[in-house]
Amino acid sequence: MFAFLTLLWLLGDPQAAPRPRPQAPPRPPATRPQPARPQPPADTFFTSTLGPAELQNKQAVLDTSLGTIVLDLLPDAAPNHVAHLITRAREGAYDGTIFHRVIVNGIIQGGDPLSKDSALSARYGTGGMRELRFEKNDERMTRGAVAASLAPNLPDSGGSQFFIVIADQPALDGQYTVFARVAEGLNVAQKISQADADATIPKERIVIRKVTIREKLAPAPEPFVTETAEELSHYRAVLETALGNVTFQFLPDKAPNHVRNFLRLASSGFYDGTGFHRVVKGFVIQGGFLPTRSEPIDITQERYIRKLQPEFNDTPHDKGIVSMAHGEDPASADTSFFIVTARTTALDGKYTAFGRVVEGIDVVEKLEAVPVNGETPVARVELKKVTLIKVP
Repeated sequence: MFAFLTLLWLLGDPQAAPRPRPQAPPRPPATRPQPARPQPPADTFFTSTLGPAELQNKQAVLDTSLGTIVLDLLPDAAPNHVAHLITRAREGAYDGTIFHRVIVNGIIQGGDPLSKDSALSARYGTGGMRELRFEKNDERMTRGAVAASLAPNLPDSGGSQFFIVIADQPALDGQYTVFARVAEGLNVAQKISQADADATIPKERIVIRKVTIREKLAPAPEPFVTETAEELSHYRAVLETALGNVTFQFLPDKAPNHVRNFLRLASSGFYDGTGFHRVVKGFVIQGGFLPTRSEPIDITQERYIRKLQPEFNDTPHDKGIVSMAHGEDPASADTSFFIVTARTTALDGKYTAFGRVVEGIDVVEKLEAVPVNGETPVARVELKKVTLIKVP
């Protein structure tokens, strides 16, 4: 009996009313205030407020301390990038910035707003970024392309900084947004790339003094296209050399296309600052070869360099005749010409004679007499300038 009572005491009497259990503390209502979650950062990317018509047919003119560079903007390829440059230029964001990075004959980079302050030089290349989303297009990184600079591995990090391609960079195709192309002043950009630098940092400040947006100018008509052979015959070329001047007349009735070619190149300044790179005594003196230029060529000059179909004619290659040089292919002539210094029948019918010296044959003789190493002048013989004059 004692054991039974003990078990009832431990288990409780099933007939007895259950004793109330202690209540758990009330749970807080499910609607209690929650701490606010942090909001995503605001989208700081630039979005154009300019209409499509405001982007078309525009140029950006960069007035730099080494000359002027004109860019044709490409709104069909990168409308937001073009709108960004126009907007920032009108705000004066580029005025007083510098080209802070150069690679010789490769690229030049500028547009960092921090570069206005020389005290911030350690941070050049970090300013004005993360303002533009990548705009993929089919524009290639060929000579004269202008693209937005990016932070490494961040395609949506473009902004005010840009770079200009001096020589083709096919490895960069598709990786950067090309939004403009150099229309004028590529020779200035190339000169900037050649600035004295520590690694890639120019030692002197190359300043973008001002960027102006303007309507794209109508292309100038190509010179010496419509003139008749009679009209072309009134032109003379005066070659200012280190040893004196040489003047020659043209033979457009014999080689009209070669005459037009020389006149176009001369009027663009292509021959200025070239050299006579080949002297063969009793044969020819030769000049006008592109690699002899002391300055890089501009867009217009580059456009005028064309391969010429031969116009062989019956003009004998006598002393004083001006003729066009070419390689093994007779249709490979472009810029290089030679002046014959003695009657050379071997040239007849194989090279295109297009001019004749009328003044300065004594200067031709001086040029022929310069010391040479093989066929190369020991000292540079400069063709300082070619001036075109018109006679009655």
